[in-house]
Amino acid sequence: MQDLQDLEPVRAKYLAQVAEAADEPAIEAVRIAALGKKGEVALMMRGLGKMTPEERQAAGPALNALKDEINAAIAARKAALAEAALEARLATEWQDITLPARPRAEGSIHPVSQVMEEVTAIFADMGFAVEEGPQIETDWYNFDALNIREEHPARTEMDTFYMHRAEGDERPPHVLRTHTSPVQIRGMTARGAPCRFICPGRVYRADYDQTHTPMFHQVEGLAIDTDISMANLKWVLEEFCRAFFEVEGVELRFRASHFPFTEPSAEVDIRCSWEGGALKLGEGDDWMEILGSGMIHPQVLANCNIDPEVYQGFAFGIGIDRLAMLKYGIPDLRAFFDSDLRWLRHYGFAALDIPTLHAGLSR
Repeated sequence: MQDLQDLEPVRAKYLAQVAEAADEPAIEAVRIAALGKKGEVALMMRGLGKMTPEERQAAGPALNALKDEINAAIAARKAALAEAALEARLATEWQDITLPARPRAEGSIHPVSQVMEEVTAIFADMGFAVEEGPQIETDWYNFDALNIREEHPARTEMDTFYMHRAEGDERPPHVLRTHTSPVQIRGMTARGAPCRFICPGRVYRADYDQTHTPMFHQVEGLAIDTDISMANLKWVLEEFCRAFFEVEGVELRFRASHFPFTEPSAEVDIRCSWEGGALKLGEGDDWMEILGSGMIHPQVLANCNIDPEVYQGFAFGIGIDRLAMLKYGIPDLRAFFDSDLRWLRHYGFAALDIPTLHAGLSR
């Protein structure tokens, strides 16, 4: 066993090596040399067993103090190196937090989805519930219950997608619904009268051009009670157009028309202008058709087990895709279904832009 005076050079040597260590591997090499299994201080501590009790009582605390001092120096050096590394990294990653934020949109809400939410918010504010139904319908719900007779052109395969039936299958034919009116039939049958709801959803027709696609979106609505009139219909549609297009001055024109499921029936036009190629609603000398409407035919009410002698109601139907084109200046309906991310980034909406009447529909 070395004399206790020999510990001071050992202490000074290893503390100096720890202080000079430039990185963690260098620090670890010093620790092994001093305190490892075969380290200098470890070997000195093994020699305690060969000492007399009196020698051990003096040497033991001295060696433990040396070991603790070296361990403390190693820990302090590691902390200093870690802090220096952090400061160096922060110096290279410095950012000016006073610069304006550059938000990165990870996704966009499709204009059709946004407009459907806007429409729902407006009619919900007027007390309309929302009904949904299947997109594959029977002939009865899609045509018969709506007073559309077998000879009507809409029932031909040129206009309607019929589901395949095996030869000899006598079950009623099924179709991809051509409008959301079947949901009205289901809603009236289930709810009875009085009732008031809208039916948004996908519909299918055999047509494809700049303003028509085989699949598109509609929202239809109705209200049934004992004292419903065309005046109620006019007010509802005016309030809807005023809120949706965010134009205070709205003027609608009702033109007599014919739909099998309403009587009387009316096409609805909105006053507009096209000056400079830009559409402006609520002003000008032009008129643009936006929807169809009318009073529900008594036979349709009877088909839904509602007494037409007691109840009457109005119904209307609007193209969601057309509303999106008019409001947001989208020129071609076919682009809605092209899956073009550039188009969606341009016309899409942020996920948190939830339309509400009090905060504004389009922000």
